[in-house]
Amino acid sequence: MFELYGKPTSINVRKVLWLCAGLDLAVQHHAAPSAELLRRLNPNTQVPVLREGDFVLWESNSICRYLATRAGRDDLLPMAPQARARVEQWMDWQATDLNTAWRHVFMARVRGHADYPDDARADASLAQWNRLMAMLDAQLALHAYVAGDDFTLADIGLGLSTQRWRSTPGNKPALANVAAWFERLRQQPGFAEHVDNGVA
Repeated sequence: MFELYGKPTSINVRKVLWLCAGLDLAVQHHAAPSAELLRRLNPNTQVPVLREGDFVLWESNSICRYLATRAGRDDLLPMAPQARARVEQWMDWQATDLNTAWRHVFMARVRGHADYPDDARADASLAQWNRLMAMLDAQLALHAYVAGDDFTLADIGLGLSTQRWRSTPGNKPALANVAAWFERLRQQPGFAEHVDNGVA
C-alpha cells in the first residue's frame, strides 16, 4: 500500500497524484498530515512524502522517478541514457528555474500572501515567467511533448506549472505551441482531477 502525504493544493503533491492516476496506482492520500508526523517522515517538513511500508521517500521528482521505474514505465522515464537525460533536464528546469520565476507573482495574485505584495516585484516575476514559458513554447514547436514525441514525466510538472501560468492574472503572451500541447495533455488520465480542477 502506498501512502502519500500532503495537501492537494500543493503543485508537487498534485504532480505525484497525476502520475499515480496514469499508472492506475492505488494510493492512500493523507491531505492534512500533522506537523509532528511530517517532521518524522521528512526532516525538511515539506510535502509530498511517499511511504511504502518502511520505505519513505520525499522530493516530488524523486518520487515520480521511483514510481515510474517501479512500474516499468519506460515510456514515462526512458532507460536509454540520452532520452532519460532529456526528460530529467526538463523536470529539473521546472523545479528550479521555472518555479523560482513564478513564485512572487503567484503568491501575490493567486494566494494573496502578505509576504508577497503585488508590486513591481510581482511584475518582474511575471515577466521572467513569461520569458521562460516562451522557451517552453519554442521547445514545443519541435515536438508534440516536452522531451520528444511521447508524453513523459517532464510533461507532468510542466503541465501543472502551465496551468498555474494560465490561472495567474497579468499580461501574458499568446503561446500557440503551449496552448496546443496543453490541449493534448487533457487526454491523459488524471488530468481533469489533478490539473484542470480549478486549483492553481
